[in-house]
Amino acid sequence: MLSLRKGLVLSIASGFGLALIALLLPRIPQPQAYHNFADHRGWLGVPNFGDVMSNLPFAIVGAWGLAWLLRSSSADFLDARERWPYVMVFAGLLLTAFGSSYYHLAPDNARLVWDRLPITMVFTALVSAMIVERFSVRAGIWLMPFLVALGMASVVQWYVSELHGAGDLRLYAAVQVYSALVLLIALLFPPRYERGSDLAAVVGFYALAKVFETLDRPILTLLGGAVSGHTLKHLAAATAGYWILRMLQKRVPIRTKLDQPMTQVR
Repeated sequence: MLSLRKGLVLSIASGFGLALIALLLPRIPQPQAYHNFADHRGWLGVPNFGDVMSNLPFAIVGAWGLAWLLRSSSADFLDARERWPYVMVFAGLLLTAFGSSYYHLAPDNARLVWDRLPITMVFTALVSAMIVERFSVRAGIWLMPFLVALGMASVVQWYVSELHGAGDLRLYAAVQVYSALVLLIALLFPPRYERGSDLAAVVGFYALAKVFETLDRPILTLLGGAVSGHTLKHLAAATAGYWILRMLQKRVPIRTKLDQPMTQVR
């Protein structure tokens, strides 16, 4: 385990390094081919049915997580303020269900904004949660609105750049990559709760979602038209959200075990 100071230095250095790489890369416009998903089939009057309806798990996990967190006796936090970044995470998942469904009904850049805005809420709020749990409750809570604002600003910056004919996804991509890095770096910090390794599973499901997204059409072909890669992407990403909720429901503060008599520790 890293000390808090070394872990903080690693997190900050990673952020600066990623920002430098993003600045050195050439501008990355949004390919218009991105909107041409493999599965265009409609059903029950819903166009692109698979990609639209596969957002339902986001709504279920988001609503479930919010309901569980907002019950005062549900979550076992060492500090009651620690629940608020997770409230933002699950609110973001719930909003993603609506934003992504709206986008996939008629995919284009203008609708993609409403898909990406809540997604950045999830990423950045989760970074705030890691700061709260692994470094400082006060710092994490104080930084949360700024981190969420930065993530949402990256989406706005991308869309405005597209409107001016100079589309640039570098900042948006950097926010996503850094959020995943922070989750992995958090595993090196002294934990306050059990089940910290569940964060690796969250990153794994997110990585799997990106693979499914990249292989959208090949997966549809491989599976004989049953389901597309992008539809599976939604399911994998929603599973990552569920894994966060599962972690919160199953974990206990480490001090709880340390405070027990040795005969009770198994």
